[in-house]
Amino acid sequence: MAGSKEIRNKIKSVQSTRKITKAMEMVAASKMKKAQDRMRASRPYVGRLFEIMLHIQKANTEYRHPFLVPREQVKRVGAIVITTDKGLCGGLNTNILRTVLNAHRDWKAKGVEVDYVAIGSKGLGFLQRMGGNVVASAVGLGDRPHLDRMVGPVKTLIDKYASGSVDEVYVFFTNFVNTMKQEPRQGRIIPIPRQFRTATGEVRKAEIGDGSWDYIYEPDAQVLLDGIMLRYLEAIVYQAVNENMASEQSARMVAMKAASDNAGKIINELQLIYNKTRQAAI
Repeated sequence: MAGSKEIRNKIKSVQSTRKITKAMEMVAASKMKKAQDRMRASRPYVGRLFEIMLHIQKANTEYRHPFLVPREQVKRVGAIVITTDKGLCGGLNTNILRTVLNAHRDWKAKGVEVDYVAIGSKGLGFLQRMGGNVVASAVGLGDRPHLDRMVGPVKTLIDKYASGSVDEVYVFFTNFVNTMKQEPRQGRIIPIPRQFRTATGEVRKAEIGDGSWDYIYEPDAQVLLDGIMLRYLEAIVYQAVNENMASEQSARMVAMKAASDNAGKIINELQLIYNKTRQAAI
């Protein structure tokens, strides 16, 4: 049995660890509130913008934007993988990276090549270890995402799709459900799908009839659609990053709370052993 001095040292060590985890829990709780507010504030905008995209798909216009037209054969795809820059957030990154790995294996089994864009250092490191073809990356985004930091890497895949070297573009991120639950999500963003799933899991389609329906374009459809398509892609990726950051802070707060609780249990057990050892020595 360990001596009294060794047990006291262990107790002090665990107490120091608990102070750190408790402080990290409080910091994560503070950041979580701000991240959740940003995420919830941007959801209505992205949802409405997506509905406009669904309407445009059924619009009667002579100009069909390339982002609206599926390609007959898919030989190469692009994937935007959104993860965190830091760890200590439970299984958040593990779950989404497992989803990426499964999708990667499915694409390879079908003979489809993949180009990756990594947003977050954890995803970048994983893709490099996996041997994925990383064409661009953005790391060190901080606690508040800035669109100008993400536009460059994402535009790399957009240009590849426009040039024909990539036939589809997907995004992988963690969707925020509530403080205790975060879900890994994946979905195609180019060509624009005919339906989308909301943050609550509801599948929505364009709410229009089958009759004649269209927008009025001024100055012309091509100029407006070229602009709105880029704005749509920027909004989708920005919202995915917001969802991922809210999930990160929630998962880190829960993980640090669990660590603090476990440290308290260990301290109680060590204190009991210490008291028994001291009593036996007396």
